[in-house]
Amino acid sequence: MDRRFVALLAVLVLSLSGCTLPAFAPNGADEPARPGGAGTSPGASGTADWTPCPDVPRELVGQAARGMSYDCASVPVPRDWNEPDSGETYDVAMIRIRSASQRDRIGSLLLNPGGPGASGIDYAVYLSFGQALGGLPTEITDKFDIVGFDPRGVGRSNPVKCIADRDQDASFGGDPDPVSQADFDKIAALNKKIADGCAAKYGDQLPNFSTEQAARDMEALRTAVGDEKLSYLGFSYGTLLGATYAQLFGEKVRALVLDGAIDPTENYVQGAETQAKGFERAFANFTAWCAKTPAKCPIAPDARGAVTDALAKAETAPVRGTDGRDATPGWVFYGLISSLYTESSWITLAKAIAALQTGDAEDIFKLADQYAERKPDGTYTNMFDANLAVNCADTDDAPTVAEIRKLQGEWRAKYPMFGAALAIGMLPCAYWRGERDPYPAGAAKGAPAIVVVGTTGDPATPYENTADLANMLGPDVGHVLTWEGEGHTAYPSTTCIVDAVDDYLIDLKVPQEGLRCPAR
Repeated sequence: MDRRFVALLAVLVLSLSGCTLPAFAPNGADEPARPGGAGTSPGASGTADWTPCPDVPRELVGQAARGMSYDCASVPVPRDWNEPDSGETYDVAMIRIRSASQRDRIGSLLLNPGGPGASGIDYAVYLSFGQALGGLPTEITDKFDIVGFDPRGVGRSNPVKCIADRDQDASFGGDPDPVSQADFDKIAALNKKIADGCAAKYGDQLPNFSTEQAARDMEALRTAVGDEKLSYLGFSYGTLLGATYAQLFGEKVRALVLDGAIDPTENYVQGAETQAKGFERAFANFTAWCAKTPAKCPIAPDARGAVTDALAKAETAPVRGTDGRDATPGWVFYGLISSLYTESSWITLAKAIAALQTGDAEDIFKLADQYAERKPDGTYTNMFDANLAVNCADTDDAPTVAEIRKLQGEWRAKYPMFGAALAIGMLPCAYWRGERDPYPAGAAKGAPAIVVVGTTGDPATPYENTADLANMLGPDVGHVLTWEGEGHTAYPSTTCIVDAVDDYLIDLKVPQEGLRCPAR
């Protein structure tokens, strides 16, 4: 198997991002070719025009998964569902993966990996390689067609691309906590430049990239694959997308698993602060692990001190990488962020910080570039462009620049490692010129039981969101399943989680109320 596969699976996990920190993406071209050629609108039979596309897994990981077939299609949807007869459309690209051992087919399982901005097509391909490599269990692939899709504006579906690579570099490499007014103004000016550039390129299309518009696309996809009702597995931002669908089309839901919950009832500032709390807690868990297992952690016993020192030195004397970049505080910070998404990356972070102390920045750049989806040639995919477009379209309550400056100081005191950076992360939407289209936040009327999965050590979508989302969906609708583990999202991490989720997806058996699955 292509040795890139393990790295790609790591990127997959990182792509399950929350909604405030920037996210990731697949193709750097403005209009990449859609897989499998042009699709057609679902006809009277309710089916998409599928075309074999084995080239997609070959391009991503070097080969197709054994016993799996891959077919692609694209479904035209209105650019604006408020004006469905305007004649203007986007094409939503999707891939269908079917196991040769499939029996007693239930239907399609639609997937979204989060972001917003992550490619569901890429994600479905990675998951097709089976549970041994972190993919889907055979119990699921034997019962469902696995259908991944790139939401509008993402990857192969009319991708948003409005941030220059040099501006991406400046954004990631910039100081995550600019203290002086001059430094703050410099970061603010960069964010204004990015927001203005997106407005200049896309103008009145910007509100069309909202979550509600994408959720309405999902209903078109359900029709296109020929399912009477929707079965869906959504992670991180995918929980918001799934919850929005459930509110709009509750009676069309068969089964929804929402893993790594976003709380739609929080306002923009509350969501950013919740994420700051989550990352601060995950970092504390990392430092505690270092102290307990010094043989595995070369920056023990004071890992927090080592990381803080690395950020300070990066500001005054950054280590130069082999590609000519300086490992400035931003790159070190995003390397830190990257490593907290999975517990297995903690040792990588510790080694990267230790290497920085000896003048070697390669490992910290690898972590940061993995998070940023920065390619070796210095170009970026459109993950962050799409992430920005969706988040800002969804947000009608972004704070002002002055309010962000105030929150920066307050959150620095409350969450020393991440608070200021999460406040600064709200700047783009403060400058956003597009109209807003906020998603709904209410009960999923007419929907059956929906399973909301939470991880107690989740940094990006903190565990507290789990019950909040379940409660919002309705007392007889939202059901909580807990994993007492570390990292972002739970399925398919342990046998307990897998069994509970699979029983629900296959047999609609709701997990026992209050079920808590152990970390191991």
